Amino acid sequence: MRVRDLLLLDLFAAVAGFAAVAAPKTGNSVRGKLTQRDGKPALELSDQRIIALDGDEPTRGVLQDKRLAGVDLEAVGHFANPGLFTVDPIHTKALHVVKAGKRYTISYWCDTCSIRTYTPGPCWCCQQETALDLQDDDKE
Repeated sequence: MRVRDLLLLDLFAAVAGFAAVAAPKTGNSVRGKLTQRDGKPALELSDQRIIALDGDEPTRGVLQDKRLAGVDLEAVGHFANPGLFTVDPIHTKALHVVKAGKRYTISYWCDTCSIRTYTPGPCWCCQQETALDLQDDDKE
């Protein structure tokens, strides 16, 4: 019985160790006006510095959405180098619009099918263009 207990304890310790290694690291955040520089997304910070933005393919879709041009944007991620900020993957909801001091998660909604997505483009069901739909972070 003790050997089995020790083996289970070792197994739990290994799983706990794996979970600690696999847990996502909390990223930094940057905030500024979303703009385009040479056709690529960037943030203009309050001190007028320009930081280029990048991320996974769905995140790039959000960053290039013309409906978001000029918004006050907060992005969570990390600096790849001093002039490039890499946004965390789209499933982490790392992009937020800030309006009147409130944070809003960026999402897209299809009125016809009642489907929400987190990257712009046609609805998965009816193929109509989805509408930009900012969700109040306080209500989630």
